[in-house]
Amino acid sequence: MGRMREETLKDRKLSMDEERMQGTQELEPENLVQDEESLDDKDMSPQEKILTLEAELAQSRAKAEEHFDRLQRLQAEFDNYRKRTQKEKTELIKYASERLVGELLPVLDNFERAASAAQINPDFTSFSQGVDMILRQMQNTLGKEGLKAMEAVGQPFDPNLHEAVLRVESEEHPENTVVEELQKGYYLKEKVLRPSMVKVSN
Repeated sequence: MGRMREETLKDRKLSMDEERMQGTQELEPENLVQDEESLDDKDMSPQEKILTLEAELAQSRAKAEEHFDRLQRLQAEFDNYRKRTQKEKTELIKYASERLVGELLPVLDNFERAASAAQINPDFTSFSQGVDMILRQMQNTLGKEGLKAMEAVGQPFDPNLHEAVLRVESEEHPENTVVEELQKGYYLKEKVLRPSMVKVSN
């Protein structure tokens, strides 16, 4: 029994020694790095330290110049983009009515033909029919652009749609109703382009 106890204690001691050795080995690499760094700093002469700092400074200057050049290129590209978009915007505003004017040219042609025909043939009926035809042509052209006439007579007065220029007594219409339209109002799509000029009942 005594011999077995001694062998057991011996095994435990060996195991503890192995664990202690492993723990020491795990710490060794970190300690070695610290030791090497300490040795590097300590081993560098003042001249070597100056050379190292000068090399780092040159590298930092090169990076700063690279970033500055890139910034200048970006600034130049942005200026060109701004000038180009401003020019496009100016051109767009300048010729915004180009398509509408082009569509109204046939109406202008017909007006010129009607005026020339009236000088040759003074028949008022023919002239009136020609003018009516041109009017419908213009209404159709503007209608395609979203122009729509307002229906004002008989509607309750609305200051957003109507401009009242007169107030009149009326037995046919209730108070504050549009009784007559003096100038037609128009929508351009969903927007009021011009309110109707109207008379309103008291």
